[in-house]
Amino acid sequence: MELLRLQVLVCSGEECAKSQKLGLYNIFKTEIRKNNLEYEVELIKTKCLGLCDLGPVVIVYPSDIVYCNIKKEDVTEIVKQHFLKDKVVDRLVYKEDKKSRINNLDELELFKRQKRIALKNCGKINPENIEEYIAFDGYFALSKILNERTKEDVIGIIEESGLRGRGGGGFKTGLKWRLASAEESNQKYVICNADEGDPGAFMDRSILEGDPHSVIEAMAICGFAIGASKGFIYVRAEYPLAVERLKIAIAQAYEKGVLGENIFEKGFDFDIEIRLGAGAFVCGEETALMQSIEGKRGIPMPKPPFPIKSGLWGKPTVINNVETLSSIPQIILNGPSWFKSIGTLESPGTKVFALGGKISNPGLIEIPMGTTLEEIIYEIGGGIPNGKAFKAVQTGGPSGGCIPKENLDTPIEYETLRELGSMMGSGGMIVMDEDNCMVDVARFFLDFTKDESCGKCPPCRIGTKRLLEILERLTLGHGEDGDIEKLEHLGEGIKKTALCGLGQTAPNPVLSTLRHFKDEYENHIYEKKCTSKSCRALFVYDILEEKCTGCGICERNCIVGAISGKIGEVHIIDPLKCVRCGLCEQVCKFKAVVKV
Repeated sequence: MELLRLQVLVCSGEECAKSQKLGLYNIFKTEIRKNNLEYEVELIKTKCLGLCDLGPVVIVYPSDIVYCNIKKEDVTEIVKQHFLKDKVVDRLVYKEDKKSRINNLDELELFKRQKRIALKNCGKINPENIEEYIAFDGYFALSKILNERTKEDVIGIIEESGLRGRGGGGFKTGLKWRLASAEESNQKYVICNADEGDPGAFMDRSILEGDPHSVIEAMAICGFAIGASKGFIYVRAEYPLAVERLKIAIAQAYEKGVLGENIFEKGFDFDIEIRLGAGAFVCGEETALMQSIEGKRGIPMPKPPFPIKSGLWGKPTVINNVETLSSIPQIILNGPSWFKSIGTLESPGTKVFALGGKISNPGLIEIPMGTTLEEIIYEIGGGIPNGKAFKAVQTGGPSGGCIPKENLDTPIEYETLRELGSMMGSGGMIVMDEDNCMVDVARFFLDFTKDESCGKCPPCRIGTKRLLEILERLTLGHGEDGDIEKLEHLGEGIKKTALCGLGQTAPNPVLSTLRHFKDEYENHIYEKKCTSKSCRALFVYDILEEKCTGCGICERNCIVGAISGKIGEVHIIDPLKCVRCGLCEQVCKFKAVVKV
């Protein structure tokens, strides 16, 4: 096979997806064809590189040139100068300090503080080419265990590594495998939980789109260890690219003989099928997920029995999420001691987070366990933009809690986050600044979990609705004495009595904000004020006389006619007509329009 001179990776991650709207990939394809470079340049649509704020991002290998913020008109110049003449287009190359060109991703400060295990191949290989995965030691771990190890050896390695479930619960992966292995059954199953439903989370999706073979290999390893011959990948249908690449990867794995019958001629059989979820958040819960795979309504079932004893179709079943599985091949190849040397004693290894919200460098990061929140937000995330003050960070998605600035020195571990009223979750991390109202934040997440409740158990079905009703009253200025006590009592009751993890963790945003930001709740109830000026019913817009020039732009843009005044004179806002849309504040060039 003829070697390609250049490999061009066009990122198709969350922020870089805008490049697809611009037709960037297709423009590159057209220009490459126009210049007769099809045999010298391989164009690849890859996955998130963790440089979301710089998107669209294009990387050229083997020179490792990182082009960022690419526009349509830049493509022709890159093709003609770089691809044809081997002259780097310097103005488009990412420069971290505005002077020094970055020629390798590992040189970035953003990546120096990270350790990539689950994301090892994402953005570096063509996920649709099994040969590239193999070139990066792909399927070597599966070959190694089938040729050199027993089932007991494999379980022992995972146990010794200390790997814990990255889906949020933190259950020890090796123990789960051992318990399933001990069960006697003519059929066992391995399930990959790729039903990632947290708002703003895209960790599992990025791995499936950027490195699907790592998950396939890990599932086969798990199958060998527990005595299973069948696996299912449960992925939501809203991830079409992930589904497409999984299908391609599975077909290639069968063709290469690393899936199917008699793998590596060692008498081990293992098959994988994809099952599409309809987007129900509750199907991230393992029993609801299995109900969905079986073709039933996806609702949680009481435990015990646990899946390792009676899971899919009543058979012993191991369920691991995407990130957990993607670490398995690396642990087998490098050894448990290597994995334990990263992270902390109780939480070894790394954790992938989708860092978003009020942060300068949003994106996908993978950090060693034990890294503090302060390091993540200020050293990796680049701090809070626009000179705003940090207020809180929410971890664990809608089931997590909000952590204030007083606890920024908290190391990322399962237990430490739980002590603060939050949780690891699947890996969402939303940063909030001084403009965020914590009562409204709690209302937002309760609104989500209330809608996503399956409705099976009354504590979740009714309790989340009652919590939301109180929070909505508070944000509308109708709070009453005793509401705080009602929120606390109801939240604790739901946690103790709900059937599944969705209901048991739904009150976390409320209880954690009450714990750390009680004064904001009191202001909403007793002062009828929102100190962050985020709740529309609790502030009005006014025009500062000393700053208003009478230009009239606010009046011309007011959609409800609430602003009046003559050109050259100070304008006035009628609070009874104002709907607080904020457009006047946005268009005022003199910052004369303010919230009061």
